[in-house]
Amino acid sequence: MTLPRAKPNQPRIAPCAAMDCRACEFRSLTFCAGLPEREIAELSAIVTRLRIEPQQVIIQEGDPADHVFNVTSGVVKLYKLLLDGRRQITGFLLPGDFLGLSSRVGYAYSAEAVTDVSLCRFPRQRLEEAFDRFPHLRRRLFDIANDELVAAQDQMLLLGRKTALEKIASFLLQLSEREQRRGAGLGSLDLPMTRGDIADYLGLTIETVSRTLSQLKGQALIKQKSLSEIELTNIDALQEITES
Repeated sequence: MTLPRAKPNQPRIAPCAAMDCRACEFRSLTFCAGLPEREIAELSAIVTRLRIEPQQVIIQEGDPADHVFNVTSGVVKLYKLLLDGRRQITGFLLPGDFLGLSSRVGYAYSAEAVTDVSLCRFPRQRLEEAFDRFPHLRRRLFDIANDELVAAQDQMLLLGRKTALEKIASFLLQLSEREQRRGAGLGSLDLPMTRGDIADYLGLTIETVSRTLSQLKGQALIKQKSLSEIELTNIDALQEITES
């Protein structure tokens, strides 16, 4: 079956008869983790599964914040556009991460698929009704929002006080730690984002990102295993760089 292509800000919906959150392989990483059968059944009744192609916009800054999402596969980048047209990437989401939390009427940022992405989409209003019946769900979402605040503070430090070498080393270590929590081996790292994406995230130029990665490879601190796969071959040395 051929699916119609969606408009740029409308994810294309994959056909599926029903969603059963109990079968989600990333359930242990999401706010659904540890929920009893009753809550899981209620979430399954309101969720829609989306499949998003690379470079497709998922949400746009300022659009009505009618839905929230769980990433179940792939990588998503979050960004804001400045008035002069420049772009600042504010984060990358991996499987298990939450997308679309906002205290405003509209989304506070835009999100775009870096790779093929699968999402679970929840209507905001119906999810809030579930929170009224199951208050511990709201607390779990509060914990997720708190984690986002901590990540934002770390990003401010990364942008404001570190050299290019320290920024790249910190970025690789942070991404590797997140991959480990999802079952990847120590030092294994998937880097599907472009050098331009990394530059926009770290406040560097593309040339500086490429030159710094080459420097780390030359010092045998990382190894390029494929176009997007990197191995951190000396984690202790990378940590020393971030702490210098």
